[in-house]
Amino acid sequence: MTTVFFAAGAHQWAKYEPHLGAALSRAGVTADIVTEAPDPAAIDYIVFAPGGLIEDFSPFVNTRAVLSLWAGVERVVGNTTLTQPLCRMVDPGLEKGMIEYVTGHALRHHLGMDRFITATAPHWDQKQPPLAQNRKVAVLGLGELGAACAHALARIGFDVHGWSRSPKTLEGLTTASGPDGLDAVLKGAEIVVLLLPDTPATENVLNDRALAQLAPGAAIINPGRGPLIDEGALLDALDSGQVGHATMDVFRQEPLPPDHPFWHHPNVTVTPHIAAWTRPDTASGVVAENVRRGEAGAPFLHLVDRVTGY
Repeated sequence: MTTVFFAAGAHQWAKYEPHLGAALSRAGVTADIVTEAPDPAAIDYIVFAPGGLIEDFSPFVNTRAVLSLWAGVERVVGNTTLTQPLCRMVDPGLEKGMIEYVTGHALRHHLGMDRFITATAPHWDQKQPPLAQNRKVAVLGLGELGAACAHALARIGFDVHGWSRSPKTLEGLTTASGPDGLDAVLKGAEIVVLLLPDTPATENVLNDRALAQLAPGAAIINPGRGPLIDEGALLDALDSGQVGHATMDVFRQEPLPPDHPFWHHPNVTVTPHIAAWTRPDTASGVVAENVRRGEAGAPFLHLVDRVTGY
C-alpha cells in the first residue's frame, strides 16, 4: 500500500480530509493517508505546505515526491534538505479564481468605474472609455496562471502583450522575452498584470525605469508576488500621476502592516491575498494524479526546476 503523509498541518487537513482519500480512490490508488510520520523511511509521498510539519526532509529517504499545495515554491525551493522531486500546485480552481480576479479588476480600470463608485457628490460624467481592442494590456508572466489570464483578457478584446523571462509562443497573443522584450511590452501599456514567480531574477521587475515606460495614468494589478514591485518607485509614480491606480493583492510582508503607505494612498486598492485560492476538492485531484503517476513510473506534473526556482 502507498503511504501518503499529509504534512501541511491540522488546519489544512480539516479542509482536505473530505476530498483527498476520495480523489486517490478515483485515480485508482490504494493509499494510507497519515498525518504523522513516526517512521519517515516508510513515507512514499509528502503533501506539503510552508508552515506545516516539515522543515527537514532528509529523513524521508524513500519519498518519491513532495507535492506542494501552493502554486509558489519560493519558501521551500531553497531548502537544501529537500532532494526529492518537488511539484508545485497548478489547481484548476485556483486558475479560474485568478482569471476572475484579474479580468474583474482590468475591466474596473478599463471602464473607469471608480469615478462613479467613489463619487461623493452628484455628477454627470459621460466620458467614454475606448473599446478594449484599443487598450494595451501587459501581462508579465506566462506560466499557467499568466497564460490563462492573458487569454481571458484577449477574449474580452484587449490588446494583450505577454512577457516571460524565456521565449514562449501562445496562440493568438503577442509575446516577448528578455530585457528588450520587457521594454516593448510595457511601452504604452495602460494596464499591467503581474503574475511572475518570486525569484532573484524577477525581484523589482517593475522599477522606476519600467514604470516610466507605461502610458501616463496606467493601472497596475499585482496578484502575483509582492517583491515583483519596487514599492518606493510605485509610490513615486502614483504621486506623480504616471500610475493612476494600483490594485495590490500580495506584499513583501503579510499581513500588510497597518502603517504601510499602501493602506492610506487614495490610488491604491489593497486586497488581503485573496485573488485566488487553492480549492481542496480540485487540488486533491491534482495531488492524486501525481501519486498515480509516481506509482506508474510516469513523469510528474508541474515538476519544479531547481535552477529557475519554479
